[in-house]
Amino acid sequence: MKIVELPAFVDMHVHFREPGYEYKETLETGLNAALKGGFGAVCAMPNTNPVCDNIETLNYILEKSKEHKCKLYQVCAITKNLNTNILVDFEVLAKAGAIAFSNDGLPVLDKNVFYNALKSGYLILSHCEDETNEVIWQIEIFEELTREGFKPRLHFCHISKKTSLEAIKAAKVRGLKITCETAPHYFTFTKQNVTRTGVFKMNPPLGEESDKSAVIEAVKDGTIDVISTDHAPHSNDEKNLIYDKSPNGITGLETSFSLTYGQFGLDKTLDLMSNNPAKILGIEIKQKNKFDLDKIYTVHGAEFASKCKVTPYENMILKGVKIDD
Repeated sequence: MKIVELPAFVDMHVHFREPGYEYKETLETGLNAALKGGFGAVCAMPNTNPVCDNIETLNYILEKSKEHKCKLYQVCAITKNLNTNILVDFEVLAKAGAIAFSNDGLPVLDKNVFYNALKSGYLILSHCEDETNEVIWQIEIFEELTREGFKPRLHFCHISKKTSLEAIKAAKVRGLKITCETAPHYFTFTKQNVTRTGVFKMNPPLGEESDKSAVIEAVKDGTIDVISTDHAPHSNDEKNLIYDKSPNGITGLETSFSLTYGQFGLDKTLDLMSNNPAKILGIEIKQKNKFDLDKIYTVHGAEFASKCKVTPYENMILKGVKIDD
């Protein structure tokens, strides 16, 4: 038994589905899962129904979650309804409490729209699907704006591919102040783990062994700044459909610490899951959690606080458990 007090974690990338898809997850069940995983703050993505691109939806989410022990920071859409080229009013939404902006669910593919979004100076969390190609041209736009004297803020979500990491590392070497994250499934699994159902289905999809190795190395050398979960729950029935019919996304909040700690050790994990994300977001996390770092457990999705009980980590043996006060 090794009991330690750790700073609460910060997840820059979760999907809590409310409003609109409460059968998958609610604000309460999502925040309960976060709390169980040791998180003190999470950033919820805007692909709800209605999309969080307006004051009313933003206020609804912030008001409904405000009493929870885990603080929810809401990310608003970059464009209206996620699927247009009309930018939201960044200033108004930021003043109302938006922590950042992202079109997670439907990436921004119009380069002029992306240019103007970055030009705003607000933190843009870029969701890339044609991952490496989008990373490359978005870095070029970031570099162009920097040369023009602007101060863009760009963070790449769920990076999973060796070629993407090569582009990001080269940009950092050139002095560009961009940041990026990966998720535990990208340093744990490869496409060889995929089964006939949707249990291992996510976007970006799992890659080759070379991609997994590149992710691990990029965490170790500092190219990757943050571990986020991309917690994206669906109903159990949806995830158990055959692969082609199942939706993208897996749960991650309740296993993230153990997976990261087991792969990279405690000091690195605290940088990846607490210190760095808090710094990028400009927030301060005062909560502490007690963990038994030596306690071993077997993952059983049925025990999750999340509504989604289907997990690719089912029956994995992990180490490091939060101790409830």
